[in-house]
Amino acid sequence: MSTTPASRPLYRVSFLNQGKVYEVFVRKVHQEGLWGFVTLEDFVFGQRTERVIDPGEERLRDEFSGVRRVLVPLHAIFRIDEVAQEGVARIVALEGSNVTPFPFVYPAGREPKT
Repeated sequence: MSTTPASRPLYRVSFLNQGKVYEVFVRKVHQEGLWGFVTLEDFVFGQRTERVIDPGEERLRDEFSGVRRVLVPLHAIFRIDEVAQEGVARIVALEGSNVTPFPFVYPAGREPKT
């Protein structure tokens, strides 16, 4: 089986970080020994040879430069998509409120009654 970059899976991961939604592209997403965290590895960013540079992607590239892996709390992840092509990594502010609720995952069978 070939492991060329074109044949390796690519994931778009959206997660909450300090009141903002981070959307990044990675090659590896998995859970390791640290319970309650998802590990993101092998970040993928656009080519630096492009003439137009997206400042949001550049900020993410700088923030994650030199980082081998990131452990994101499971409750902070909004979505994980396997995608065919890389897009633009970005940071998006949450809309509508200046208060961000603390995300919480209820244990199975203990959801609050509404």
